[in-house]
Amino acid sequence: MKLKILLPAEVFLVEDVSKVVAEAENGYFCLLPHHVDFTASLVPGIFAYQTGDGEHYLAIDVGTLVKKGPDILVSIRNAAKSDELGQLRDIVVRQFEELDEREKKARSAAAKLEIDLLRRFLEIRGHE
Repeated sequence: MKLKILLPAEVFLVEDVSKVVAEAENGYFCLLPHHVDFTASLVPGIFAYQTGDGEHYLAIDVGTLVKKGPDILVSIRNAAKSDELGQLRDIVVRQFEELDEREKKARSAAAKLEIDLLRRFLEIRGHE
């Protein structure tokens, strides 16, 4: 199977795989080469896949997985890769917390802009 993992700004991974294990909203599932076509909403967690040289792990954020024929397309917000689960936890804590902090700052800035726009609009309406 051909696994392709897409992030918002880049192609994160393209690999030939023999097995994929991921978690959807209703639990874990496994995809093998002759599995039927499949779609799932992924939840944040561990995403595992098997290649010719062993098992590999990703920590992933929310996203969508689509299996169609031999192709598995995964679109997610964020991912971190490590072949050791222990290292993966540390990577996830660092990277995802940093992203959350940047998201909070962006939301705060957007809220301030919205409030300022509304205030100016009300001022203009008051002068009519």
